[in-house]
Amino acid sequence: MRFHTRKWVKPEDLNANETLFGGKLLSWIDEEAALYSIIQLENKRVVTKYMSEINFMSTAKQGDIVEIGIEVLKFGKSSLTLKSEARNKMTRETILTVDHIIMVNLGEDGKPKPHGKTKIEYVKDRLAAEAKS
Repeated sequence: MRFHTRKWVKPEDLNANETLFGGKLLSWIDEEAALYSIIQLENKRVVTKYMSEINFMSTAKQGDIVEIGIEVLKFGKSSLTLKSEARNKMTRETILTVDHIIMVNLGEDGKPKPHGKTKIEYVKDRLAAEAKS
């Protein structure tokens, strides 16, 4: 799994227990999944369709640094299925895992649209291919 994003836990990210609010972390993960999918599918019209069971395993406190990782499980016709893990860089513990996040590629009409992708592509490889053209 590649960890693309780091977030610093600030006072506004805390719950009444003075630990990271789960909803804030899920928001960060949803945003990371969307950004990852937009880059992979080369389309800014991507939405979250589904998130599987979320397994909270530990937490983070103010001042901790949280890393968010995303991994592609499969490419569907108009979707991309991912999994995610968030971990605390300070304690080295996994905070939570999400086994399945389904992102759907949309057309201009707002309906699912086939994306034609079958494997992970890296921006550096796209740039190199364009340079050769």
